[in-house]
Amino acid sequence: MHFKPKLLESLQGYTRQHFVSDLSAGATVGVVALPLAMAFAMASGLKPEAGLFTAIIAGFLISALGGTHLQIGGPAGAFIVIVYGIVERYGVANLIIATALSGVMLFVMGMLKLGTLVRFIPVAVIIGFTNGIAVLIALSQVKDFLGLRLTNMPAQFSGMLQALVQALPTLNWQALGLAAASLALLVFWRQVLGYIVRISRSQRTTKFISALPGSVVVLVLAPMAVHLLGLNVDTIGSRFGGIPSELPQFQWPSFNHDTLALLILPATTLALLGAIESLLCARVADGMSGSTGPDKHDPNQELMAQGIANVVTPFFGGMPATGTIARTVTNIKSGAVSPVAGMVHALALVLIMLLAAPLAQHVPLATLAAILMFVAWNMGEWRQFVQLKQYRMPYRITLMAVFLLTVVVDLTVAVQVGLLAACVTFIYRISSLSRVEPVVAHDHPELSGLETQVVGYRLYGALFFGAVTLMEDISTQLPSRALVLDLKNVIYMDSSGTDALKELAQQCERQQVHVVVCGLQHQPLDIAQRSGLLEHLPAEDFSADLHHGLLRGREIAQSSANPGSTT
Repeated sequence: MHFKPKLLESLQGYTRQHFVSDLSAGATVGVVALPLAMAFAMASGLKPEAGLFTAIIAGFLISALGGTHLQIGGPAGAFIVIVYGIVERYGVANLIIATALSGVMLFVMGMLKLGTLVRFIPVAVIIGFTNGIAVLIALSQVKDFLGLRLTNMPAQFSGMLQALVQALPTLNWQALGLAAASLALLVFWRQVLGYIVRISRSQRTTKFISALPGSVVVLVLAPMAVHLLGLNVDTIGSRFGGIPSELPQFQWPSFNHDTLALLILPATTLALLGAIESLLCARVADGMSGSTGPDKHDPNQELMAQGIANVVTPFFGGMPATGTIARTVTNIKSGAVSPVAGMVHALALVLIMLLAAPLAQHVPLATLAAILMFVAWNMGEWRQFVQLKQYRMPYRITLMAVFLLTVVVDLTVAVQVGLLAACVTFIYRISSLSRVEPVVAHDHPELSGLETQVVGYRLYGALFFGAVTLMEDISTQLPSRALVLDLKNVIYMDSSGTDALKELAQQCERQQVHVVVCGLQHQPLDIAQRSGLLEHLPAEDFSADLHHGLLRGREIAQSSANPGSTT
């Protein structure tokens, strides 16, 4: 195991100017993370402090121990649907166990250097479940966006729709108006910000406003609007009693060992989703920061850091954590230069929580619902639906299947079906690229006069379980004396391919036809040696190239015509 956080590299040559940049960026990200952390926790069926504790503890550990320079860790919108389902079905105590189990899985994945395998998940699967999660997040916020009186929100899509329809008569127009106004301000904040920057004469004010996120502005203005207009809407205080103004304490959950087996699947889902999210975020960070060579992220180190964070955080009242794109992008744009910025962001959240906890109880839930709907819209890649016509049918089917299954059935099922569809598509495409071509006699003088006795074939592509029918096709058209197989252009061969070759050789032996193999090299040669294929054929029936293979076939045919000669 190679455990080497990027922080150690960043501290080499670290200057005071670097610290000032990280301090400024970390403070900015801390302000951005505050409303998102609370909103993600409440949308997951937890108290708002669960999101704050996660952003603080996991955010610090991921930055301190991670394999990236600029990534910010914490609670993420992608986990909302899974966490809500676990809490509803198994309870908060078992969520702690599931999160810790996912952390162990993530650490083991990193230790076994499986981080690079995440890159092989097809884009269609990632886009499908990302868009599906975005739809579920938005749908889960309709209750607070409309101010509906709904005590128990189901986790499943059909139950969610049914509950929302039944609760429509309890619609709160004041909550709807506040949520709509908050969402409108979030959408048009960039235009408003541009106008403020243009009329401002102070460069320092311009720089501060430019870095100010719309979610923070809405979070400040909404409680003021509630107070001044006397709006009757639910707030964090009315539903949760506010947030604590003290650091979390260690808690050991009481759980039933019988449910431990039931948590393996949810924990695996959390681990896989956390790995995908964090490593995708790390790749985005590399692209934005221009990191190359050794400065690029270390996926295995990142997974180990994510694992440690998810093992520690739940026992201090937190929830699952991963790399977060929105906060990472803010961190980079704010001028961060090292993981110190992420550690500062966690400490900034501690300071905000200790000083501003009493104010948080006045934040209306309708505004937080608007923020989450805005996040859901931004996390989805909706243009992919418009551009589906540009892609092949397998891509379209995979993307839409994963999307619909994520929304209607379950994220785990969606990813499993998506990966299965992608594998089947890949196998089909590779098998379609594998082909066999007969050697034309008039191009090879060696076959002159022996066209029916010696037949040659060139094989291309991969000789694997999806393409063994090529051998079956050859077996139906065997010559009378010698079969020459040119495998020079076979780039890969598996055990099914070698078995097919063995069966072909055995059939030829029964019909007294020699098999001459030529051009074996690299991986096909290695597996032929290890599988015992070479033992089934005499050494003289292996040739370096097609020309010598055809000469060997001609020699066999001529020796058969003259029984007194030897081969």
